[in-house]
Amino acid sequence: MLKGNHGQASEQAAITYLQQQGLRLVARNVRFIFGEIDIIMKEGTVWVFVEVKYRSNLQFGGAINALSQRQQDRIKRAASHYLQLKQINAICRFDFIAIDPNNIEWIRDAF
Repeated sequence: MLKGNHGQASEQAAITYLQQQGLRLVARNVRFIFGEIDIIMKEGTVWVFVEVKYRSNLQFGGAINALSQRQQDRIKRAASHYLQLKQINAICRFDFIAIDPNNIEWIRDAF
């Protein structure tokens, strides 16, 4: 499914998949010193912060088991900072896209 740079290719695959589900892309690869947000999308009025993980095989549980609590905390902190910078006061959620060679799994409201 993915060739070359797995990070960029998996994020693009996730964006395409989510757009097919009706979400709208706002930003990608938003970086702060204390954390990064892979993808920011909107579903109606809800802001959706998406973490994408790719694993080339299912060893150690595959992509679905690749998101640590520490990473979740960093993403939440980055999202909070982003909302403050943009002066956004809206409902938001954190989704997770796990990509293995032949599968995309979308977990809404993952953390």
